[in-house]
Amino acid sequence: MPLLDGLADAVRIGVPGELMPPEEVRRTALSIMQAARVRISHTEYIACPGCGRTLYDLEGTLARIRRRTNHLTGLKIGIMGCIVNGPGEMADADYGYVGEGVGRISLYKGREVMRRGIPEAEAVEALIELIKQEGDWREPEDLQ
Repeated sequence: MPLLDGLADAVRIGVPGELMPPEEVRRTALSIMQAARVRISHTEYIACPGCGRTLYDLEGTLARIRRRTNHLTGLKIGIMGCIVNGPGEMADADYGYVGEGVGRISLYKGREVMRRGIPEAEAVEALIELIKQEGDWREPEDLQ
């Protein structure tokens, strides 16, 4: 693909015989360019599918984190089920949210553990606070 090989820096999208709404065309083009790492326009999430070692509601947590952080441009956030494989799988993320045990979460900044043993009920807010402390947070109204 030319985008992946660095031979192009734009995409043109069209469906023969159909008129796509302009916002859908724009959203699709930005998603393709982000996947090819040509243009980073929204938050990227890295999440494992979960397994028997996942001891918290991974899908619900991912949805809550996305609702709170989807306005942040260019951040990668890893949401991993367990401490066994999670840190390695999210190693290139800017921030990590990793299950540590029953109802406990560890938070990472890059590959560095920032906090361990956070109660699950407090962990999403603790992640937001970490992003703010590290200077990567922007309020949604700041983006207008």
